[in-house]
Amino acid sequence: MSTLDLTRRHFLTGAGTAAAAALVGVPGPAMAAAPMLGPVVPKIYRFKLGGFEATMIADSDAFVDGPWPLIGGNVEQSEVAQVMNANLLPANKYQPGFTPMVINTGKEVVIFDTGNGERGFVPRPNGGWLAQQLEPAGFKPEQIDVVVLSHGHPDHIGGLVENGKLLFPNARYVTGAVDYDYWSSDRPAGDLAQQAALYRDYVVPLAERTTFLKPGDEVVPGIRAIEAFGHTPGHLGFDIESDGKRLVFWGDCAHHQVASLARPDWHCVFDIDKEQAAKTRARMFDMVATDRVAVSGFHMPFPSLGYVERRTDGGYRWLPHSYQLKV
Repeated sequence: MSTLDLTRRHFLTGAGTAAAAALVGVPGPAMAAAPMLGPVVPKIYRFKLGGFEATMIADSDAFVDGPWPLIGGNVEQSEVAQVMNANLLPANKYQPGFTPMVINTGKEVVIFDTGNGERGFVPRPNGGWLAQQLEPAGFKPEQIDVVVLSHGHPDHIGGLVENGKLLFPNARYVTGAVDYDYWSSDRPAGDLAQQAALYRDYVVPLAERTTFLKPGDEVVPGIRAIEAFGHTPGHLGFDIESDGKRLVFWGDCAHHQVASLARPDWHCVFDIDKEQAAKTRARMFDMVATDRVAVSGFHMPFPSLGYVERRTDGGYRWLPHSYQLKV
C-alpha cells in the first residue's frame, strides 16, 4: 500500500470518527456573539533569495481614487472601467502598495526606498509606517548599511528623515546620477517644484555620502542597476541575484496590478516623461515575463511580490507570488 493510500485512509477514517462524535451531542445555540475584532492585514513578509534574505515592509494601506485618470488618462474612462470590471475590481477605487524592501546579503543590509515618512504623498496615520515597522520586521535603523533610492518622488525618499534626524545614521546612500541631477536642479516646475524642495531638504545634504549610479553599475555584489527612465528622468530598477535565484526590483514601472500591465501604453499621471515611461514599461514587462523572474513592484498590492505573464492581446498580467520562492 502506498503512502498516498495510507494518507487517504487516515483522512477518511478520521473524518468519519469526527462526524460520529458530532452526532453524539449537538451543542445548543451560542449564548452571546463574540465581539468584532476588525480586519488583520500583514505588514511584513520575509523570504529567502538564494543566500540573501528579503523582507517586504508595508508603508501604507491607503485607498486612492482611480485607477482612471491616474492611469489611462490618455484613453476614455469607460475603457479603463471595462478592464477593471473584467478583473472583478472596482472602477473608482484602488489600493496600491507602498513597499520598501530590505535585502540582507549576509555581509550588508540594503533597503530599497524609504516610503512616505513625515512628508510623503500619503500622510500619517495612513502612510509613513516604515520607521515604526522596522523593529517588528527585525531591524534597527542603525543596522542599515546601504539606502538605495530608485528615484526622487516623496513616497520613496520621505522616510529618510524622522523627527528631524536621519533615520539611517550609519548608512551610505545610492541613487541614479541622472535622477539626482534633475531633482537637485531648478528644472522641476509646478507640483514637481514642491517635490524637488523635499529632495533638496532630504537628499542633497547627503551628497558626500552618496554613490551616483548609471545603469549597469553595482550597488553591492549581487545587486546591479537597470535603466528604467521615464517615470522620472533617471528612475532605476535593480537586478538582484544570489545562488542562481533572481529578483527584479522595478520601482515604479507599474502603479496598478491590472491597468498598468494590461495596457503598458496607458499613461500614468505620475510619470514625468509619459511616452518614455510607456516604452520602459513594455521593455521591463517583456524582460521579466521572458525570463520568468520574480518581481518586487513598489506599488503592487502587499507584499508587492509576483511574476508577469504575457497575454495574447499584447498586454501582460500580474501573478501574485504564492510559494514559488519557498521551494
